[in-house]
Amino acid sequence: MDKKSGCSFILKGDICYSASPTQFDARKNAYVVCVDGISQGVFDELPEKFHGLPLVDYSDMLIVPGLNDIHVHAPQYTFRGIAMDLELLDWLNTYTFPEEGKYEALEYASAAYDIFVDDLMHSPTTRAVIFATLHVPATKLLMDKLEATGLKTYVGKVNMDRNSPEFLCEDSAETSLVATRKWIAEVKGTYKNTLPILTPRFTPTCSDELMKGLGDLVQEYGLPVQSHLSENLSEIDWVKGLCPWSTCYGQTYEHFGLLGGSTKTVMAHCVYSTDEEIALMKQAGTYIAHCPQSNMFLSSGIAPIKRYLDEGLNVGLGTDVAGGANLSMFRAISDAVGVSKLRWRCVDQSFAPLTIQEAFYLATLGGGSFFGKVGSFAEGYEFDALVLDDSGIRSVRELSVPQRVERYAYLANEGGMIARKYVSGIKVL
Repeated sequence: MDKKSGCSFILKGDICYSASPTQFDARKNAYVVCVDGISQGVFDELPEKFHGLPLVDYSDMLIVPGLNDIHVHAPQYTFRGIAMDLELLDWLNTYTFPEEGKYEALEYASAAYDIFVDDLMHSPTTRAVIFATLHVPATKLLMDKLEATGLKTYVGKVNMDRNSPEFLCEDSAETSLVATRKWIAEVKGTYKNTLPILTPRFTPTCSDELMKGLGDLVQEYGLPVQSHLSENLSEIDWVKGLCPWSTCYGQTYEHFGLLGGSTKTVMAHCVYSTDEEIALMKQAGTYIAHCPQSNMFLSSGIAPIKRYLDEGLNVGLGTDVAGGANLSMFRAISDAVGVSKLRWRCVDQSFAPLTIQEAFYLATLGGGSFFGKVGSFAEGYEFDALVLDDSGIRSVRELSVPQRVERYAYLANEGGMIARKYVSGIKVL
């Protein structure tokens, strides 16, 4: 084989990826092969047919799949690390809504999104599902900036026509839908890496008329959907009052074709999903974005992620900035393990805590599958990869490759460094 394009090469190093939700495939001094942006697999000895490809030697470094953040709010990045002592609804009204209102001004949006996009670029994230704001020009600006990075993302213009401050509320369902159609028309076919996703903020801020209209857009354009579900007990009670016709929060999306089934849907949080809601999500193939740091800081609770995995639901991880304080998906991995232990000890001992293997799976294959064949080095998967230099995390102990990956999840900021970052076989960092 003699292909020598930038998307065909071999990486050598200490390789680790998920063989299953509970098991690593880890190899020391092994080879992972990329041809035309697609993984050809991992090998202890390099097959002869690949000898013509260029080899990049990262011996003694870790090579893992790229991490997928399937729930993050770009306009909230400006106030990350602030107001972590409030609960969800107070936090939205006091900080989030006033901040998002500023994105009507493109100069402000441009400066803020420059910081978000640059930091996302230098983070462990290779793919992300992102909330913007309700402003079409600012949302397009964010998409422009993300496209230039080479990262693969979905970006949503937010819809909200009720129960929102006047400065951040669309005049009517019709106004919101007209703006959304305009946005879809303007971005359709424009980008290679950055795609649109329909984004009802959450049921409390979206009238039934708006939800129905968004469901119609799903059928018309085949776009995916992102929103929030069963994050907070006060929020759930609010939804019961707003939608007395519904039998559970999830039905307020399912009724309008926004929970999945005919399209891909990400619902963030699902901390308090009932048996009925879980059954609806399983039937629809809904993706659950588990955001452990946000659920801690906003006092929402601990989602039963082990149950969701055991029941075969689609689950990935999200940073949920600025509910979460930073973009580190390694922090999301370690937090997922930590909060699952608290749930097991303090709430429900019928489901065991998550293992590091399961948490790593959520960040790679679990969330990656929302984008297609993403999140693994197995043959046929898109080649997203991180090369991690962990030599600065000092220890006298000899560690196995899985132990080093686990350590990196907890100690990435204690000397860890992203040496290279690949998305679909293209080096972006």
